[in-house]
Amino acid sequence: MIEVVRPAKSATTAKPVDWRKRMSDHIAYALLVYTGLQIFVTMGALKSESSSMLPYLALVVLVVAIIPSCRRFEKRWNRLSDQQAADPDMASYYRRDRRALWLLAIGLPFALTGVFKLLALGFGVH
Repeated sequence: MIEVVRPAKSATTAKPVDWRKRMSDHIAYALLVYTGLQIFVTMGALKSESSSMLPYLALVVLVVAIIPSCRRFEKRWNRLSDQQAADPDMASYYRRDRRALWLLAIGLPFALTGVFKLLALGFGVH
């Protein structure tokens, strides 16, 4: 049997973590997921609430909510110096912001569409 031996990475050859780049990648992927969810969740609401303006209002609110939020995440991480961006102590902050970003990207389309559907039921709009 042939055994493949890979050279061990030394501390000098390992590429340092760049928290700015990682967060930027997550923001881009979260926006893609958010957009897909927004389209499918809101399209379902548009089909069931064809005479109501609430689904259209939900689309506007969703777009207005996500763009400033993502810009805030991006600005916060882009302000880091090169030294801070490679600091392993930033990992907990990165995980916190990554978690908040994904909760926002996945949860917001469902939450706001649900609120608008409840409003439509409350006002008797069909």
